[in-house]
Formats: sequence, C-alpha cells, structure tokens
Amino acid sequence: MDNIEISTRGDFALWAIERAQEIVRQEGSSLAIAVRDMDEAAINASGAALGKAIADAMLEVFDGLVVD
Repeated sequence: MDNIEISTRGDFALWAIERAQEIVRQEGSSLAIAVRDMDEAAINASGAALGKAIADAMLEVFDGLVVD
C-alpha cells in the first residue's frame, strides 16, 4: 500500500472510505460465502480475518499519527 499524507479530516475520511472498501472486497466476500454455505468453521475463520483486517487498518493509521 502506498503512503499518503493525512492532514485534514477530509483526507482521513477519504482514506477511511477507500480502506473500508478494500477490506470489504478482500475479506467480506469470504465471510458472505461462508454464511451462504452455512460453514461454521469458515464463518469463524472469515470473521476473524475480517476483524484482523479492520484492526490492522486502524493500527496503520494510528502508527502514521505517532511523531518520531
């Protein structure tokens, strides 16, 4: 992923929207398929992957806020 500079609320909102779309495309579809198939193990794994992707995105932006 490319580095971007977030200097305004608008920049942050745009980043958040784009990042959320990416996460849903990558992880949300796996969860939806697992739910459709009623595969309990796949639901758990996909749900965990979705949660991890969200947490990673939050840490990604937080790490960018920390001044060295």
